[in-house]
Amino acid sequence: MFLPIRDDNPHTITPYVNYGLIIACGLAFLWQLSLGEEGGENAVMALGLIPGRLFGTVASDGSVPAVMTVFTSMFLHGGWMHFLGNMLYLWIFGDNIEASLGHKRYLTFYLLCGVGAALAQTFQAPNSDIPMIGASGAIAGVLGAYLVLHPRSNVKVFVFLIIITTINVPAFLVLGFWFAGQLLSSAAADPNAPGVAFMAHIGGFVVGAAMVFFFKKKHVHAFEPAHSKAFAVDKRPVRAVMRGSVPEAGGRPKGPWN
Repeated sequence: MFLPIRDDNPHTITPYVNYGLIIACGLAFLWQLSLGEEGGENAVMALGLIPGRLFGTVASDGSVPAVMTVFTSMFLHGGWMHFLGNMLYLWIFGDNIEASLGHKRYLTFYLLCGVGAALAQTFQAPNSDIPMIGASGAIAGVLGAYLVLHPRSNVKVFVFLIIITTINVPAFLVLGFWFAGQLLSSAAADPNAPGVAFMAHIGGFVVGAAMVFFFKKKHVHAFEPAHSKAFAVDKRPVRAVMRGSVPEAGGRPKGPWN
């Protein structure tokens, strides 16, 4: 088992939009918690994306237009693990994509990836009455873009085997492993049953990987080379690793604990 904690790409801009998206998701999640169990469920039913409601096969309660739930659903989450996992991936990978696209185009790109993810899931189960929530689809688009632009960048991951250590793993392996897991899980899952919306992850990833060529700045090239040595194992104490262990590449290191 492994957990990504940071990458070795340097900061080149302040990712205001990425910070804003994390804050928006955080505020929405706190709002959900404040509603209590029943109120939170009602919020999910009203603001979550229900495929059948979008296609007119499930009656709408009229509180929120069905098309708007494509966007409102991106900011809701089903629990702490769902929320924290999504925000971790957005924190690690989103800033470099924002730098490669620019602030305004990154926001548009993110939302369009979320739309693509939502459509992929709804077309798989167009009559479903189960609400879909979460930023996972839009973030999957960010991961797809990262795979195209920075496939050889190294991601520092915690490895949980016999011992706990960290290792530099190329992004194409981390993200490729993640995407393969989504494909396998989607093949085994029932799209009409409650659970993880794997097809939304797949759709968002593919949309992001394809769209990034049209959204990136002209001077930004795909398939950027590595900034540090792959598969280097950090033998320092975990506390030191968390302070920043990937060699810097001309910029300030980053990570969720910096």
